[in-house]
Amino acid sequence: MEKIEWLSQLRRGILEFSILLLISKKSMYGYDLLASLSKWEVLTTTEGTVYPLLRRLEKDKLIVSTWRESNPGIPPRKYYDLTDEGKLFLEIMNEEWSNLTTAISIINNGEVTNDDK
Repeated sequence: MEKIEWLSQLRRGILEFSILLLISKKSMYGYDLLASLSKWEVLTTTEGTVYPLLRRLEKDKLIVSTWRESNPGIPPRKYYDLTDEGKLFLEIMNEEWSNLTTAISIINNGEVTNDDK
């Protein structure tokens, strides 16, 4: 596997996790998600990446969308919320992320011994 392909797959997974985390905190619309993600350079992405991901998450029943009116003169926006299934999936993702980052930190810090399991 090439370095670029590995980074791309890693980024896709982390982006999906980040979007679900953001939506779990409050209802958000697409541009709001893009703006929130752009606060961290490593998570900055484009509409061409986020909107297909949102459609897939909705198709997978992890999120649900609703149109909401905005201020006068501003078109309605499509807001996203987690479904119950999405909340459960996010709990699983959080646990796996915690396990993974702990393991990588231990390995990276050279704390692994033959007795560790």
